[in-house]
Amino acid sequence: DPPREGTRETIDACQAAGITVEMITGDQPETARAIAEAVGIAGGEGEPEPIVMQGGELEDVESLDEKTKDRIVEANIFARVEPHQKLGIVKMYQERGHVVAMTGDGINDAPALKKADIGVAMGIRGTEAAKQVADMVLNDDRLETMVEAVKQGRAIFDNIRKSIIFMLCTNVAEVLAVAIASILGWTLPLRPLQILYLNLLTDVFPALALAVGPAREGIMDEPSRKPDEAVLTRCHWAEIARGSVILAACVLGSLKYAEASLGLNQAQAITVSFLTLAIGKLWFTFNLRHRSSGVFRNEVTRNPWVWAAIAFCLGLLYAAIKLPLLTNLLKT
Repeated sequence: DPPREGTRETIDACQAAGITVEMITGDQPETARAIAEAVGIAGGEGEPEPIVMQGGELEDVESLDEKTKDRIVEANIFARVEPHQKLGIVKMYQERGHVVAMTGDGINDAPALKKADIGVAMGIRGTEAAKQVADMVLNDDRLETMVEAVKQGRAIFDNIRKSIIFMLCTNVAEVLAVAIASILGWTLPLRPLQILYLNLLTDVFPALALAVGPAREGIMDEPSRKPDEAVLTRCHWAEIARGSVILAACVLGSLKYAEASLGLNQAQAITVSFLTLAIGKLWFTFNLRHRSSGVFRNEVTRNPWVWAAIAFCLGLLYAAIKLPLLTNLLKT
């Protein structure tokens, strides 16, 4: 059968994202090579040379020498392959540290689907056995859907990272500001109920908004992250430390400025530091764009939930200093 329309663009998107696409088919080598060249798996300009292996070379995979196994892993087209041989191919890639996603639709594909890191069964033409052992079922049997799933997965991971950095940085800043003021014998910049008000209300909504943001531009033009990469790397911890110190310094600086230069009483000065921290937290949201994104147009500024969360939180802060019930409760 001829390849589906749009398959080449999908293969190109996979390769740009650092995903290597291999073809495994029961067809003849000549047919497999022609289709692989047509869809961009191998043989075209800027693409790897076609390396075709036949099923006969994959018999008794366990007894093959390392050189043959390396040759198998380097191949990008497997022709005349029996379903049970797919399992051996998956094992060889995994032994060499690859994360393997395997597609299949038949009962005989079930062992390979189960063994793969991500088994992908076809939802339309797939058998029930294949669907049961798979990690993911493609309801439309389209490769494009897999690529979109990868994009969404990367976006979700990015968003979780942003939310964690936001929560850690802003809360560490609170602790630092209060701890430093206590050590120096200054007026505490925040009252206990003010901290609770910030943590329960103004922290939660921006973090939730960051968690549902859209995928940033260019997310599929980057290589896959390493499987053992931590959610927060050393670079992110440094970013959290730097942001926390700056935010805490702003809070303490505003407190001393309110007391010394503006001549405000203690309750008024604490209100200034309370608002400085709260608005600083909201402003910090915009620091969480990816380094490759634009300053003014990026995945954070394009997220309508971020703007809604900031507007809502500003309303809560206004209420905290204007509504008698809250001003009495929070001592603002």
